[in-house]
Formats: sequence, C-alpha cells, structure tokens
Amino acid sequence: MNKKSIYSLLSLAMKAGKIASGEFCVEKSVKSGHSYFVIVAEDASDNTKKMFGNMCDYYQVPLIYFGTKDELGQCIGKGFRASLSVEDPGFSKSMLKKLEI
Repeated sequence: MNKKSIYSLLSLAMKAGKIASGEFCVEKSVKSGHSYFVIVAEDASDNTKKMFGNMCDYYQVPLIYFGTKDELGQCIGKGFRASLSVEDPGFSKSMLKKLEI
C-alpha cells in the first residue's frame, strides 16, 4: 500500500467535489446513502471510531482507519479532519483496490 497514492486520490476526489469531510458531513453522507466508503483517522478519538464503526456497520458502508487527522486534512486542503467520506464509485474503487480491501 502506497500512502502517497491514496492521498493523491483523496486530493483529486476533493477537487472533483466527491469528498465529505468532518463529523457532521460524513454522518449525513452515510445516512443519505451517498457514501461509498469512510476513512477515519487512526488518531481519532475512541468515541469517533466507535460512532463511525457502528454507523458504517448499520448502513453497510466500508470503513477503514487510515492516516492521521493532520494528513487527512492536509491532503484535501483543510485543517484537521478525523473523518472523510468518498462519494464517488470510481474513486472509491481505486482507493479500495490500492488499500487491498
């Protein structure tokens, strides 16, 4: 797995408007059925990990723990981000393939 290529894909997806970031927006994306998979930072709080874990299980959305809050925010041109939702099937497929999930 090449972290740099995942961050590049996240950056492209953000420019294409296919990323929801931040707790509220990611939750809305998952619950509305727009999310193809969710990324939660490895250094996110236990409550955040548990909340998204339960939500993604319930809505059957793949969930991965990847990167740090700083790295996730930086690659999409924002501040710290503990969670991201990929809202495009093409970007999702490419990233999941690179992550070997």
